[in-house]
Amino acid sequence: MSKYDFKTIEKNWQEQWEKEKMFKTDENEKEKYYVLEMFPYPSGKLHMGHVRNYSIGDVIARFKKMKGYNVLHPMGWDAFGLPAENAAIKHGIHPNKWTLENIEEMREQLKQLGISYDWDREVATCCPDYYKWTQWIFLQFYKNGLAYKKQYAVNWCPSCETVLANEQVVGGRCERCDSLVGKKELDQWYFKITDYAEKLLEDIEKLEGWPEKVKTMQKNWIGKSVGAEVEFKIDGSDKILNVFTTRPDTLYGVTYMVLAPEHPYVKDLTVGTEYEQKVVDFRNKLQHLSEIERTATNVEKEGMFIGKYAINPLTGKKVPIYIANYVLMDYGTGAIMAVPAHDERDFEFAKKYDIEIIPVIKPKDDSIDVSNLEKAYTHEGIMINSGKFDGLDSKEALVEISNYLEKENLGKKTVNFRLRDWLISRQRYWGTPIPIVYCDTCGIVPVNESDLPVKLPTDVVFTGKGESPLTTSKEFMNTTCPKCGQAARRETDTMDTFIDSSWYFLRYTDPSNNEKVFGYDKAKYWMDVDQYIGGVEHAILHLLYARFFTKVLYDLGYSPVSEPFKNLLTQGMVLKDGAKMSKSKGNVVSPKEIIDKYGADTARLFILFAAPPDRDLEWSDAGVEGCYRFLNRVWRVIDELKDFVGDAKGEVVKTKEDKQLRYMIHTTIKRVTEDIEERFNFNTAISGIMELVNEVYKYKELGEACNKTLLKEALETIIILLAPFAPHITEELWHNIGYNSSVHTIEWPIYEKTAIVKDEVEIVIQINGKVREKIEVSSSATKEELEKEALSNSKIKAMIDGKQIIKVIVVPKKLVNIVIK
Repeated sequence: MSKYDFKTIEKNWQEQWEKEKMFKTDENEKEKYYVLEMFPYPSGKLHMGHVRNYSIGDVIARFKKMKGYNVLHPMGWDAFGLPAENAAIKHGIHPNKWTLENIEEMREQLKQLGISYDWDREVATCCPDYYKWTQWIFLQFYKNGLAYKKQYAVNWCPSCETVLANEQVVGGRCERCDSLVGKKELDQWYFKITDYAEKLLEDIEKLEGWPEKVKTMQKNWIGKSVGAEVEFKIDGSDKILNVFTTRPDTLYGVTYMVLAPEHPYVKDLTVGTEYEQKVVDFRNKLQHLSEIERTATNVEKEGMFIGKYAINPLTGKKVPIYIANYVLMDYGTGAIMAVPAHDERDFEFAKKYDIEIIPVIKPKDDSIDVSNLEKAYTHEGIMINSGKFDGLDSKEALVEISNYLEKENLGKKTVNFRLRDWLISRQRYWGTPIPIVYCDTCGIVPVNESDLPVKLPTDVVFTGKGESPLTTSKEFMNTTCPKCGQAARRETDTMDTFIDSSWYFLRYTDPSNNEKVFGYDKAKYWMDVDQYIGGVEHAILHLLYARFFTKVLYDLGYSPVSEPFKNLLTQGMVLKDGAKMSKSKGNVVSPKEIIDKYGADTARLFILFAAPPDRDLEWSDAGVEGCYRFLNRVWRVIDELKDFVGDAKGEVVKTKEDKQLRYMIHTTIKRVTEDIEERFNFNTAISGIMELVNEVYKYKELGEACNKTLLKEALETIIILLAPFAPHITEELWHNIGYNSSVHTIEWPIYEKTAIVKDEVEIVIQINGKVREKIEVSSSATKEELEKEALSNSKIKAMIDGKQIIKVIVVPKKLVNIVIK
């Protein structure tokens, strides 16, 4: 018997598939199916999370191809980003060289896994033929008022003299030099995603194939709130504070105002006063804290009075203005009205700074004495201390007070969104250059589309200090104005790498097009993506940005669809010893080691068998061994029987054993098909194939009495059903049993309904509820026949001899329970 030599088999078929361009795809008359896994950052090595993600996608792609679909299954590289720049600083290797070497290594690893990618469609976001079109999209956004520039405070390391990304700030300090990180105001580019907030929110409900969890996360991130914008005049000033509130019913309870320390009014209101230096010191203190640290519920609320008062528009009463750590400039208007009696944060702050607390809502049943609150009362109730609105239900008062504000020109009903415009500027080299020049005569001028791409220069110096490395390239910096032809300078910011990944799925539909971002007809054939697969950690930013880009391109007439992904699968993590694999924990399992020791098919099979794809998977060395043994078992049985069954055909199914094997073949086809197609339950699909293999081992013990035609059908069914999961071994076995075509082009089998209806079923016989015997009976047996069969069984007769039968309960096709005493 030949040995399962996975190394030779896998290498041979990978080379053969590549030579034949087995998975190359073009548009045709077939129904299309576009399956896509989120493309990786080329860090240099695949990890088990990658293996899981891509194996899931490959099963779907191979299955759909065998079901007759025209399948698009591409791969590429999200290749811009900070790690490449850090490598340049640390090791003196150019980011381009570092990235392309990593891509080459990871591409080979993916090919070793046997993933069915159309490599002719490969894209890398760092290549000029890709980022040319990223720049082109930026220009469309700019021309249509969706890209603009404004000042924004960024993380600034005074020692490195450079802007830091949020992930480079650890505990308020620079990860490079451990200096305290401050803030610096810089002109930054933004995309106006807020213009699409309502549409992004509305269309979430159309995403029927998305997990509810992800849809909820996006809804919360967009954060639509219906309320009122209220005007608070500042005492002794012509300034007005606009405050958005969802609770205008609590306006009479406002006892202080809070501004974000970064609010532009703060400086104006305190300059030259005794509070000026205290405010500066307080702002400096907060510079080292992230937004998450400032707004976390367990963080102590801190603030200070700035010496000014606002006028409550409903009461005319002066209320003090504070600044505090828990209010951010990026949310709402950067100012809040504080109602400590009815808001937990405000209550905590008011208690700490001894600020008045005025209840304006009480419970309908007076179950709480709101005049002496121990914590904020945040529920609905009856209005009190609210002038002419006293006695109203608070829900009714919310509407009445909103109407009153509009009538008296003190405010207006409005809708607010938590979503902020997208800051896309990055003061880094390894990203897509922003195609803008600055001219002393013409100001901000977009680069002509015909001059794209604006290429990254190679003559840059990486020091880790100062401004963007692009500023060190005179050739890049110095240019001419596209409008007037005079000397001008280029924008030195590059784009957020999330931009590169916000449209790549569209480029895959037409990746070699040098004239257009993508051809409309090709995109119309392939889009939307039928099945998108990736981690739930991308639920907010990437998935929301991809939806935003698609909607903009749709509105501008470039995209044929307004939503990019029809169905979304968020796969679980791969854990070891109960924790996510990481170098720091020392629990990393290398895919290369597994492939070298057991083969790619074993690695794939285990990662698909160990857990449903949307659940976390606990790594098990024993589980890997088990999958390897199973593949060997498949190899042995087919190798042993292939000559025995030969080209057998035409034998009639006669015996009980024949019927059982035929039943198992067709129930397995049904089960595996439904598990893949309807539920993505790959683990139970594989389990079903394992059971069929067990049945074949049992059946072959009949020797020459075996039905060779049926046995051949069983072997072929095992190979075909296993093919999407373990593509190399099944390809080899398919050829070994005499076929010249690829198993991956074979039509997926359809189960026969007559085969899954059993002539006989096993029923249990119970006495007083305890199982005493199992018998085979006709599946059409009546209750009377079942009762007679049970009572005449010799074993049962002996057990009930001399006992009184109280009653006999019969459940057809399942059981007979004899109650005796």
